Amino acid sequence: MNDVIDFFLHAERHLEWFIQTYDVWIYALLFAIVFCETGLIVTPFLPGDSLLFAVGAIAAKGLIDWTIITPLLLVAAIAGDAVNYSIGRWLGPKVFQYESSRLLNKGHLMKAHAFYERYGGRAIILARFVPIVRTFAPFVAGVGSMNYTRFAIYNVTGAFLWIGIFLGGGYYFGALPFVQKNMKLVILGIIIVSVLPIVWEVVKARLEKKKA
Repeated sequence: MNDVIDFFLHAERHLEWFIQTYDVWIYALLFAIVFCETGLIVTPFLPGDSLLFAVGAIAAKGLIDWTIITPLLLVAAIAGDAVNYSIGRWLGPKVFQYESSRLLNKGHLMKAHAFYERYGGRAIILARFVPIVRTFAPFVAGVGSMNYTRFAIYNVTGAFLWIGIFLGGGYYFGALPFVQKNMKLVILGIIIVSVLPIVWEVVKARLEKKKA
């Protein structure tokens, strides 16, 4: 667990080490992380927002080719959601009857379902910016049999916004001396902002439960 937290807070340092050790394999690693976080409901714990920012900062240093990594991660994000949607559609509504297991966290699934019910198709776009929900939202869309053409439009739009904001933000702001000097704090800030919607929903649910 400590290793995971350390990777979250020092993603840039770990990625630079990987580049020095394995060179071009960094592209395969980053593709796999983004694809798995968005495409497999068993890996919602993988870093997303903070990782993209760190990758952008590294690209600004010239350690990663910006013209390669941007479309590569776009493809990973779009393909991940598409696969997740397909799995959800294949499993169908009966998945809500499953109990929590190592492969499926029913609590996360129900939260994503509530998120989807609240925002409709827009949830596919908004979920890109909410950890855990981002992993389960396309799955729930598939379970709910959302029209694939409609889903694909939201999927591509959300991927462009998500990759553009965090990867682009890292590229254009990550090279600033202040950001470089305080990268740990910047990454921590991104993580905190990312989880705020989840914290708010938990607090809101508890308040509503007390009222009831």
